[in-house]
Amino acid sequence: MIDRLPAAMAAQPEASGAEVVGKPGVAGPCCVPAARESARAEEPSAALRLAAATAISALFLVAGWAVQRWAPGTPAFVAIVLYSLSYVAGGYFRVLEGLQALRQGTLDINFLMVAGSLGAAVLGRWEEGAVLIFLFSLSSALEAFAVGRTRDAIRRLMALSPEDALVRRDGALVRVPAAHLQPGDLVIVRPGERIPADGVVERGESAVDEATITGESVPVDKGPGHPVYAGTINGQGSLEFRVTRPAGETTLARIIRYVEEAQASKAATQRLIDWVDRYYTLLVVGTALLAFLIPPLAGLDTWASSFYRAMMLLVVASPCALVISTPAAILSGIARGARAGVLFKGGRHLEDLARVRVVAFDKTGTLTAGRPEVVGVFPEAGESAESLLRLAAAAEARSEHPLAEAIVDHARRLGIALPEAEDFQATSGVGARARVGGQEVWVGSVRLLDEFAVPADHPVRAQARRLADGGRTTVVVLADGRPRGIIALADTPRVAAREAIAELKAMGVERIVMLTGDHVRAAEAIAREVGVDDVRAELLPQDKLAVIRELRERYGPVAMVGDGVNDAPALAAADVGIAMGGIGTDVALETADVVLMADDLHKVAEAIDLSRRTRKVLIQNLSFAVGVIVLLVTVTFVGGLTLPLAVVGHEGSTIVVALSGLRLLASRLGRRARPGARTAVAAA
Repeated sequence: MIDRLPAAMAAQPEASGAEVVGKPGVAGPCCVPAARESARAEEPSAALRLAAATAISALFLVAGWAVQRWAPGTPAFVAIVLYSLSYVAGGYFRVLEGLQALRQGTLDINFLMVAGSLGAAVLGRWEEGAVLIFLFSLSSALEAFAVGRTRDAIRRLMALSPEDALVRRDGALVRVPAAHLQPGDLVIVRPGERIPADGVVERGESAVDEATITGESVPVDKGPGHPVYAGTINGQGSLEFRVTRPAGETTLARIIRYVEEAQASKAATQRLIDWVDRYYTLLVVGTALLAFLIPPLAGLDTWASSFYRAMMLLVVASPCALVISTPAAILSGIARGARAGVLFKGGRHLEDLARVRVVAFDKTGTLTAGRPEVVGVFPEAGESAESLLRLAAAAEARSEHPLAEAIVDHARRLGIALPEAEDFQATSGVGARARVGGQEVWVGSVRLLDEFAVPADHPVRAQARRLADGGRTTVVVLADGRPRGIIALADTPRVAAREAIAELKAMGVERIVMLTGDHVRAAEAIAREVGVDDVRAELLPQDKLAVIRELRERYGPVAMVGDGVNDAPALAAADVGIAMGGIGTDVALETADVVLMADDLHKVAEAIDLSRRTRKVLIQNLSFAVGVIVLLVTVTFVGGLTLPLAVVGHEGSTIVVALSGLRLLASRLGRRARPGARTAVAAA
């Protein structure tokens, strides 16, 4: 009853050659590809086919009932023929599926339903059998519709990439199919158009709406050197970018592929249900056979009455609701996550995340920005902070060291004019020297104080020790051999780090741990700022692996959040590996169990919240499905239940659990109110 999504992801219709811009009939790049839409419309969906069959079945059912009630003189075979046609229309697809299962050596739900309806016909209760087939067909159509709703996010994602692109070739602008774009092509994107491929901006500036991938509503400023991604929407400016990936390997195409694979994979609960279904169906058939044979043989009932009860047992004990309960919730959860920029690589990971009791974060690039920033300027007596920064930044202007770049950027942000430096020279492990305004300026580590024999009791040494104890990286500045001051730098926490960790604690996560290869004092300083419970510092990759195993043994299931590059061993060892900021990151998309497409720590809480909601719906659906089966089976043996009522109860429960799973598509994730956020589907 649940069809797999088509394997095609970002494939476009084939077109021969390129079209010169302005030629009539060429669709603009922001238009919905007409060829794909018409092709999709020509292929009726499973839900539409089932709906048509159900409608025909209902028509013949009503006609047969009308003949019986309002035309008493009509021969009996006329009503039987009409009911038989209702059987054929409503049971055609069910029989096909049942035969396919039999060829594979299994009995399924379709066998139970068809057997029940044929049994009613054998007893001469054609009307009741037709009602059973009609309601079963109706429930299957509604299930197909409900499950189809969970595919909409992916179908819309598939339509996001434009059909063609405006490319500069040999000095002319031509339109080519987006599927034919290759790395190196130079593409022009006009205001309001969708970007047709992944690439890097070469000319122009604009704000790009990346909600289709990240789920975030705030447009991202783009200029030369910035990456752009297929399916995102250009703002008011014009951009010219160089394609870096072919159409089938864009970030959008890979997201679609991974979500399709996740929807096709089975969660742990689903695998259990499949196992139960395989043997449970045999149990139901065996029980119905005994219910038919034992009472008449024991002289407790007639053969006709026992046969009727056995047919009802086939219907009420059928695990339709039980089987549909899990995929309805899992598929909805995966689709909801994709819309919010949370990519689950399988139903198992969606379930596992709900059980996580410990969340371990990598520090650099995850809890922190991943780049040093100036956090303090401490000039010596008689020196101003501005003059100290001017000297240091001028001397470091030609350096490529991250600390040097941070100092230069800080000075420029403050509007400090930098004098020209001469005779620049870098010394590994010590620092850099240059001549600035006639002075020989040295900028580097505290080793410079030893190099220039600065006394042990000099105030600059005490200041350096205090800053180091506080987890700061210190850069000393000397001019003509005399200390001029210290600049303190640190890899600062992300703005949202403390709030995101507070969210996780409010959700009941038992332990928040930070793992880093950084110095212990620097790690503890960050930990105090963001509010983690435990710090493990100076770790090599294999040490992080050992910590993850230790945390699992001590507390239970562990989720590891990292950048997906240097945290691969720890991500793999954790029960759930979560990669931060996966947009455009090949390693993150390939290795993690869950990928947060936006560089937003709040998405961790949203992912856990979605997982818990999905698990809650799963439990509710399973409990309801089992409860209805137990109730209907009990009433069947006690007496007083007719086949039509049994069918209504059975099919009604199936529809309820299918629709229950759809609640996840409309759920709001996390505890944080974010009124401006849009989802990928809304943006489409």
